[in-house]
Amino acid sequence: MIPLRDNQLNRPAPIVTYTLIGLNCFIYLWDRQFHILGQPVVFTDLQMRPSDLVAALHGGDGFAVVTVFTSMFLHQNLLHLIGNMLFLITFGHGVEVALGPMRFALYYLFWGIVAAATHTFVNPTSLAPTLGASGAIGGVLGCYFLLFPGHKIEVLIPFVFVPVVTSAWVLLGLWFLWQIAVPQQGVANWAHVGGFMAGMVTVLIMGGRDAVLKGKEQEVDYDFT
Repeated sequence: MIPLRDNQLNRPAPIVTYTLIGLNCFIYLWDRQFHILGQPVVFTDLQMRPSDLVAALHGGDGFAVVTVFTSMFLHQNLLHLIGNMLFLITFGHGVEVALGPMRFALYYLFWGIVAAATHTFVNPTSLAPTLGASGAIGGVLGCYFLLFPGHKIEVLIPFVFVPVVTSAWVLLGLWFLWQIAVPQQGVANWAHVGGFMAGMVTVLIMGGRDAVLKGKEQEVDYDFT
């Protein structure tokens, strides 16, 4: 299911979320020399490979550690980019307002690191490049899952193209279970799992939902359809 929007109202513009989307889109185009459907050619050496990262941690080329960060801003193709950005704008907005822009930016990078570490732990000898914002976005989803479980999300069902509304806990719970139960070729499912769990742990470490949202008025559209 493809998320389109949620029903939360009365919140300021999510500057960090918009900045992350802008960076991802710009780097995607730059990587393809501004041919939107072209192949990545500029930053292929900045993709993370688990085997290289493991070697770096054992005294090998330390540049592989840098790719943990750079790979968060690279995408395989246009659908990969669009899918990730839809999830980020739908769920990042509320999470950024709840955490505050600075903390959200730092946690976003942290969730991406945890996602990369989880994927590398599960696939330590893999030579396949790992790239995409989905691990860090998984952290956003984990936060949203605990902070706003009752919010409504409008989603588009693939191949049906009929928008439907569901609760956030249903959509995100199914998304999380899908990552564990249905491994997909070429998809770093365990990175998604690691990021999601890191997002949930972040909320718990901060004192839980009530502590994070204390003093932050939440207004939702109850006629959301």
